[in-house]
Amino acid sequence: MSKKQIYIINGPNLNLLGDREPDIYGNKTLQDLEDDLSQIIKENDLDISLVFMQSNSEGEIVDQVQKAGKEASGLIINAGGLSHTSVSILDGLLSINIPKIEVHISNLFSREEFRQHSYLSRGVDGFICGFGINGYALAIQGLLKLI
Repeated sequence: MSKKQIYIINGPNLNLLGDREPDIYGNKTLQDLEDDLSQIIKENDLDISLVFMQSNSEGEIVDQVQKAGKEASGLIINAGGLSHTSVSILDGLLSINIPKIEVHISNLFSREEFRQHSYLSRGVDGFICGFGINGYALAIQGLLKLI
């Protein structure tokens, strides 16, 4: 039996982690995040594999969500600024039947008012924000309970 896959989709500007507003998003890069999560999987001998994706394009993210629905056992998504604007990504999330968790590095509710609403939240099983990049590890733990 093959390992279960968890897709981790990151949206616009998350490729700039470590450089963009480190006071909000921290000093670790997207590659650091991916390495840290892979290490957690290895250290805990979890029988899953992680598939990392990042795009600055809304359409590509919709495609990745649809692909996850066909290939993955669970999905973690941080759509960045598109979380607050994208009905298309919401529709993609609503169209797939796997556990899904939305993650945000910062606490959206302590930020600008326009960031305090996420269209995507209606299409996921759980929502984690404000724990920095550690929120992704929390999301993996949550998904393992849902899968």
